[in-house]
Amino acid sequence: MASNDVRVARLRAMREQSRLGGGSERIERQHRQGKLTARERLELLLDPGSFVEFDAFVLHRTAEFGLDEQRILGDGVVTGHGTIDGRLVFVFSQDFTVFGGSLSEAHAEKICKVMDLAMRTGAPIVGLNDSGGARIQEGVASLGGYAEIFLRNTLASGVVPQISLIMGPCAGGAVYSPAITDVTIMVEGTSYMFVTGPEVVRAVTHEEVDRERLGGAATHTQVSGVAHLAARDEASALDLARRLLGFLPQNNLGDPPLRPTSDPVERRDEILDRIIPDEPTRAYDMKTVIRAIVDDGEFLELQPDWAANIIVGFAHLGGRSVGVVAQQPMVLAGALDIDASDKAARFVRFCDAFNVPLVTLVDVPGFLPGVAQEHGGIIRHGAKLLYAYCEATVPKLTVITRKAYGGAYDVMSSKHIRGDVNLAWPTAEIAVMGIEGAVNIIFRDRIARAADPEAERAILVREYEERFAHPYVAAARGYVDDVIEPSETRPRLIRALEMLASKRDRNPSRKHGNIPL
Repeated sequence: MASNDVRVARLRAMREQSRLGGGSERIERQHRQGKLTARERLELLLDPGSFVEFDAFVLHRTAEFGLDEQRILGDGVVTGHGTIDGRLVFVFSQDFTVFGGSLSEAHAEKICKVMDLAMRTGAPIVGLNDSGGARIQEGVASLGGYAEIFLRNTLASGVVPQISLIMGPCAGGAVYSPAITDVTIMVEGTSYMFVTGPEVVRAVTHEEVDRERLGGAATHTQVSGVAHLAARDEASALDLARRLLGFLPQNNLGDPPLRPTSDPVERRDEILDRIIPDEPTRAYDMKTVIRAIVDDGEFLELQPDWAANIIVGFAHLGGRSVGVVAQQPMVLAGALDIDASDKAARFVRFCDAFNVPLVTLVDVPGFLPGVAQEHGGIIRHGAKLLYAYCEATVPKLTVITRKAYGGAYDVMSSKHIRGDVNLAWPTAEIAVMGIEGAVNIIFRDRIARAADPEAERAILVREYEERFAHPYVAAARGYVDDVIEPSETRPRLIRALEMLASKRDRNPSRKHGNIPL
C-alpha cells in the first residue's frame, strides 16, 4: 500500500496537472493572442487568495472519436467561489486551452453545481466565457448541458446578480446564457458573440463579414445592444465586473452596500443653475447634470454607445447605491424611440429586482415620430418602459429638468405611476405637446383669420408660454411635489432617499405579469 507521503505527492501532482489545463504550449498560444488563462482571470477578478476550487479532478465521459485518450483534469472549465471586496461570489471560467473550452456534459455539470450553490446561499454568479461551443463529439449530451445552464440562468434571474464576461469566442447556443444574465461585458479585439459564424452567413446569405464585424465588442455595444460594456483588455473587463457588483446586493432579499463618501450631502453645484439653455431647442449634456449630483462625480454608465438618447447606469447618493435613468438632449433631442425604451425598461427592472432605488432625470419631447418607428412597434416597445416603471416598487425619485411632453411624461416615472418624490426645476415644461404645436392646433382658426398670422401666432405663443410652459400648474395639482433650484438637487434627492429607506410597496399577488415583450 502506498505511504501517506506518496499519496500526498500524487495529489499535488494532479493539482498541478489540473492547473496546467491544456498544457504549457497551449497556454503560451493563449498569451500570444493577448488572452489570459482561465485561472489568471480568476486571480484578477477575485480578492487575492480567496478562490476555492470545486471539481478540479472531473473528467469527460465520452470514449468515442478518440476522446478516451485525451482526458484532461477539469474538463475545460474552472469553477468555485471566492470574494470580491470581501463579499462571496460564485464563479466559472472556461479554459480555451482544453478542447477549445467546448462544453461537454461534465463541463456543464460543473457550472450547474456552482449556480445551484449560488442560489442556495444567495450570492452573485460571475461567468467568464471563452468557448468554441458545444463539444460536437458528445452530441445531444452537450446540448442538454447548455439547456441545464439556461434553466438555471432563468431561475436565478432576479434572485442573485448574474454577470457574464465574454473573454473569447461565444458562439451558437452558448450565446443564450449571457443573454439571460443581467450584464454582459466584452473585450475589444478578442471576444465575439454570434448565433451563426461568418462561414455559415456566407453560405446562406452570401454576405461577406468577419468575426469582429459580425459579433465583436463594437457591434454588440453600438449596433445590437446585446452587450452592456466593452473593455480595452481583459484586466479592465474584470475590473468593470468588480465595480458593478459594488452597486448591487448579494441577492434580492438584501440591500445594496452603503459606501462611505467624503462628498458633502448638502453640496450644491451652481453649474446646474446655468446648464439649461435659454433657447428651448438647444441641447445640453445630461451627463454633466448626473456627475454634478452624484457622489464624487462617479457614474458607471451601462450601454453608453447604444440608444444614446437615453442614459442608464449606477451611482451613489449619500453613500446609497442608485440606478439613474435620464434623457440625453444631445441625441435625438432625448426623444424615446424603440431601442431607448428597451434599454431603459430592462435597466429599471434590473434595479427593481435588486432593491436599487431609481433616480429619473426627465427632459423628453415625446416618443420619436416616423413610419419606421410605428411599423417597428414603438407602441409595444414604449409600453415595456411604462410597464417597468409601473411595476417597480423600489424608491422612485424623479426630477424634470426641462421638457416633459405627452405620453412620455406619464412613462418617465411620473407621480401617476407611483413615483414617490417628483421634483421639477423652474425650467420644466409639463404639457401635452410643445408650445408651438399646441398654439397651432388650439388657435388654428384665430391665426388664419388674423390680418398678420405670424404676428398673431407670436402673441399667442407668448401668452401660452406664460400660462402653461412652467411646472406650477402640475405643482398646484400635486403632480410635482416641489419646484426646486437646480443647484439644490443633490441634497433634496439624498434626503428623499433617507426618507424612503423603509418604503413598503407590493404588487398584487400573481404568478407573474405579462410584460409586452
